[in-house]
Formats: sequence, structure tokens, C-alpha cells
Amino acid sequence: QVQLVESAGGLVQAGGSLRLSCAASGRTFSSYSMGWFRQAPGKEREFVAAISRSGGITNVADSVKGRFTISRDNAKNTVYLQMNSLKPEDTADYYCAARDKEYGPFNYWGQGTQVTVSS
Repeated sequence: QVQLVESAGGLVQAGGSLRLSCAASGRTFSSYSMGWFRQAPGKEREFVAAISRSGGITNVADSVKGRFTISRDNAKNTVYLQMNSLKPEDTADYYCAARDKEYGPFNYWGQGTQVTVSS
């Protein structure tokens, strides 16, 4: 099992940047591929980004491509989501997730952190 704890989100103006981090504990961090999801008020949770166990392969949703970057530091048991050029529509609760395999459903989730982008 792995436990995931996201850093605090926050309030940022449109056009600004914010970096989220997610610290993992439990089993060996490098054995998990990691992801970020988000859920806006009144909407379903949506995929944001994912990264392979080694960090060599990343996948980013079209809605954030070119603005968000996912990365990981296996030595620090941490995955990051760098968010640039933020828009009001990026306002959501952001969740860190882990899965035992490189592909398929994510089976471990953090508690979520709120990000609000003001216009």
C-alpha cells in the first residue's frame, strides 16, 4: 500500500503559476506510476497528467497541454505538477493518484487539494 499526501493548493491569479507536490509513503515509490486528476465543482473527476515509474514517459490532458508539466523525484518519493498560465477554468480540487502498473486504473488516492484561479 502507498499513502499519498498533496501539498496545499491555493489562490492564484489568472496567468500565474503554482506547483503541487505529492509525497508518498509506504511501499517503494518507484514501483508506482503516478497521476494527477482534478474535479471542478459540479463536474466529474478528470485526468490531468500521468508519469511512468521511471519518469521517462509522461502523458498530459489536451486541456492543459503546454501549460502543465508532471515530474517525479524517486529519491524524494514525490511527484509534482507544475501549473503555468493558469486559467479560471483550472479551478478544481486536485488529486494525486498511484497505480501498481504502468497502465490501467489508479488504485490509490490522496485527499485532494484545492486550487482556485481568479480572473
